[in-house]
Amino acid sequence: MKLKKRKIKHASIFLLCWFAFLVFLVDGVVKFQTLVDYFGSYAWVEIGLLLLVILPTLAVYIFTKMK
Repeated sequence: MKLKKRKIKHASIFLLCWFAFLVFLVDGVVKFQTLVDYFGSYAWVEIGLLLLVILPTLAVYIFTKMK
């Protein structure tokens, strides 16, 4: 699989922005401990947050059009 520089650039920019937004949302607004109390497990919250960052980033990488 040959990586394209443009696709990597778009996916990395999206990853950085989305990760910063989730950090702000989880640490500042919702509070991490509230999520742990709601879901009942630290591991489930961590896995969920990682998937919320990784899956959209992969989608951006896959669907970025090359000319």
